[in-house]
Amino acid sequence: MPVRSRSSATAVLALAAAAAMSASTLDAQQSPGVVQPPIPQIVTSGQGESKIAPDRARIEISVQTRALTAAAAGAENARKQQAVLDALKKLGFASDQLSTVNYTLYPEMQYDKDGRTARAVGYTAMNTVRVEVRDLTLVGKAIDAALSAGANVISSLTFYASNTDEARRAALALAVSRARADADAVAKAAGGSVGQLLEISTGEVRLPIPMNKVMMQAVGTRQSADATPIDPAEQTISAYVTARWAFIGGR
Repeated sequence: MPVRSRSSATAVLALAAAAAMSASTLDAQQSPGVVQPPIPQIVTSGQGESKIAPDRARIEISVQTRALTAAAAGAENARKQQAVLDALKKLGFASDQLSTVNYTLYPEMQYDKDGRTARAVGYTAMNTVRVEVRDLTLVGKAIDAALSAGANVISSLTFYASNTDEARRAALALAVSRARADADAVAKAAGGSVGQLLEISTGEVRLPIPMNKVMMQAVGTRQSADATPIDPAEQTISAYVTARWAFIGGR
């Protein structure tokens, strides 16, 4: 007669019991008359915010010229815009930080008294250069240098952050913490506690919109030799989460 160790017999019995239990559970799940009770759950949401300081800027600088002919307006514009680019390069801006984003040349029309006949009385040329600023201390200097070199329109000044990953994750962590705190409060009020996390999802993470300052500044409007002051404000990143938790009822 074969001899079987006690531990082997116990293992066989345990496996048999587990198999029987699994079969019983499966039968119950497949039986149409058996309804499994729902798991009590708590659903909460949370919002988190974090602040981030801009470390980059984008300036759009334009040279606008007028002349009686298109060629004259274009030539004068090219001369002044080249002077602006040279001034910016002297400040340390590399070629990859300077790019032309718009160029227009159009006639200025004048109509006769009956409004039927028009003739060109001059031409206007505008060349716009975008300056990518990686050192915010150079923003005011770039504006002043460009105006002094012949630029007569600062179309816009935009501040933004080059890396928002850390601030975005901080906002997400705060959102989760607030969702959990609300779940704890709900569970306590209901006489129980929060169980395991069943599901969590993130909503739209709202990154800061680049802060834009529109500036229509011409050389003739400058009343002093003081440098243009620049003081960008902090920006806000918002994050949202929704979570489902198991609810453990009071005993």
